[in-house]
Amino acid sequence: MNAKFPKELAAPAGELRVQHTSSIPDSRGINLYRADRDAAALFAHYLPDALFRHLAPTFDRLGGLAGGRLDELAGIADHNPPVLSVRRRTGEDCNVVEKHPAYVEMERLAFSELGLAAISHRGALGWSEPMPPVAKYALTYLFVQAEFGLLCPVNMTDSLTRTLKRYGDPNLVGRFIERLTTLDFDDLTQGAMFMTEQGAGSDVAATSTRAALQPDGIWKLTGDKWFCSNADADLAFVLARSEDNPGMKGISLFLMPKVRGDGLPNEYRILRLKDKLGTRSMASGEIRIEGAEAYLVGERGRGFHQIADMVNSSRLSNGVRAAGMMRRAVTEALFIARRRQAFGKRLIELPLMRRQLAKMLVWTEQARSMMFLTSDALDRANRNDPTGLKLARIMTPLMKFRACRDARKVTGDAMEVRGGCGYIEEWADARLLRDSHLGSIWEGTSNIVALDVSRAIARDDALPALKAWNEELLREAALDAPAHALFASTLDRACSFAAEVAAGRSDVLARQAASGLYHITSAIGLAREATKIAAPHRLALARMVLTHRLLQRDPLSGADDGADIDSVLAG
Repeated sequence: MNAKFPKELAAPAGELRVQHTSSIPDSRGINLYRADRDAAALFAHYLPDALFRHLAPTFDRLGGLAGGRLDELAGIADHNPPVLSVRRRTGEDCNVVEKHPAYVEMERLAFSELGLAAISHRGALGWSEPMPPVAKYALTYLFVQAEFGLLCPVNMTDSLTRTLKRYGDPNLVGRFIERLTTLDFDDLTQGAMFMTEQGAGSDVAATSTRAALQPDGIWKLTGDKWFCSNADADLAFVLARSEDNPGMKGISLFLMPKVRGDGLPNEYRILRLKDKLGTRSMASGEIRIEGAEAYLVGERGRGFHQIADMVNSSRLSNGVRAAGMMRRAVTEALFIARRRQAFGKRLIELPLMRRQLAKMLVWTEQARSMMFLTSDALDRANRNDPTGLKLARIMTPLMKFRACRDARKVTGDAMEVRGGCGYIEEWADARLLRDSHLGSIWEGTSNIVALDVSRAIARDDALPALKAWNEELLREAALDAPAHALFASTLDRACSFAAEVAAGRSDVLARQAASGLYHITSAIGLAREATKIAAPHRLALARMVLTHRLLQRDPLSGADDGADIDSVLAG
């Protein structure tokens, strides 16, 4: 895991070459970290120097796994989803989710070897203390290029731990914290979040599950939860109505264990597992709670406020996973375009293909820049920095809204680059496309999250902090005067429009306002990165964001941005 980091990997510029005898290029076996020309430089820029040097061998190993063995396991698990057993052969009732060995092997890698659910809370990977968010998300970014579904349980275990530590009674925290953060897979306690009901999806105020306090101080929960991912988790946060007050004010947050305090199974059942379009490797189910024992977390009647911390963490994780899936899709498309020939030329030499690849790279690299910027904001928020709290409040829904939508387009376009083979389940393209559609649904659909951006502006006054931070990043980009003025004026317009939409509660414009803030923030981030890591192609990407997403442009003018496309695809 911590083998010496080869010198040639300090700033990987090319792919690990794989020999092929077939006319169909096959990328199986490439190192996805080395194949990504900006990965090492960006990781080194955003991580503390000592931590990057320490993690560099892990990044390289994980890049190799994601392009090889991990990708194989993900494909096997995708085609062999979990199965629910409700009765043993001896006639006894049970409620057991049977997972394929390929999925279990991936669990061991994620939870134990890499410690992805623990590194925010304890030392791992040979590092003696908790790591900042950017380290976790850099590792997640690589891991998800092979496997998406498992990272839901990983993130929910991590975020349940975070929320429990923040709001839970110290005795309750002490009871569960060690097993939530252990690196010993056989002792691990996994987490989940059971919120959704048939009549209460995004409308959490309609929650009907009931909570009743017993004379012994234990709460009993009763109700049905409609969509529960990681359905067989050892611990789950559950929202239930504990008060007579209507709406949000009557809802509290509870920690529901799979096993009661007396060692017997808790009183809830998995009714069935969902047959899903994507994330098929991971068990999502419908759960009936029949008087299950649970523990109050935080203040009564403030449940949604408390679980919002976990929801926001899940939203950011979804955005990061969307960014990683886009990167894998682009890597696949570039691999094919550089090797497949048509009409006497390599695909990457064909003008329309070059334009399509450049467009995919714009969306992909926007998401990666937003991942790093949001990780930085979250790190500041974790240290109770007032500005960091406001930035994390608005950056999280911004990324979740736009990156998850863009992933659906990028994975679809990458499938098209591969052609008919991309539509075949033997290749990764189909799995990426299926998995990408979930990000814009989980933890709030795109409409809900776009409205949350407006709430962050109207209720939490987050826009001034975002604007000031963008201005700081723009100064660090050190652009020439005309370019600086163009970025600055576009920032002013995007912020003014978002403020007007939020103040006027013009819900119909919320998506446009959120998109404007996402595009200008990511464009400025890309421009700054171009300077910081000496990568002029990232400035070309930033210019393309302005041209195609924010500035007025006549689609029939025939304007040519070939120079920027050449820069983006060079190397």
